[in-house]
Amino acid sequence: MMKKLLSACLLSSALLVGCGEESNEVDVEGCEHLAEGPAVAVTASASTSGAPSVGNDHKRYDITLPAGTSGNAGSVSFAAAEATDYVFFLGADVSLKVTSSSGQAVEFEESAKSSEQCGEIKGRYVAPLQVGTYTLTFGPTSQSSVSLVIEESAHDHEH
Repeated sequence: MMKKLLSACLLSSALLVGCGEESNEVDVEGCEHLAEGPAVAVTASASTSGAPSVGNDHKRYDITLPAGTSGNAGSVSFAAAEATDYVFFLGADVSLKVTSSSGQAVEFEESAKSSEQCGEIKGRYVAPLQVGTYTLTFGPTSQSSVSLVIEESAHDHEH
């Protein structure tokens, strides 16, 4: 019995050392907030100016997307308080573009349409952000809303 417990502990700690563990922990957190909230209703702005703000504050933002000529689309703003990787979890398959305050598009390190952790995740985007304010633009899409949860990845690039 003791050997099994020791093996389990060693296996657990080995998993914690690898890079894969962080995405699992982050995905578990993202799943929890997508499924359970707490929820904040936000209406995205049709333009990037005056976009309402969202945060990485353990909340699910239920974002209503305004109707546009080529589909529903809208923007919200996000202030990154720390220079790190952020994971953007979406509850609908809606395109996401992240733009810095200077207008530069941010390249995603990873993107996926799902997660092994739960079925609620329909979009998962990892972006390396510096301290500053970013615009998150959703759509155009046929969806009228999208749920968003933002988590810090806690990924350490010094491996």
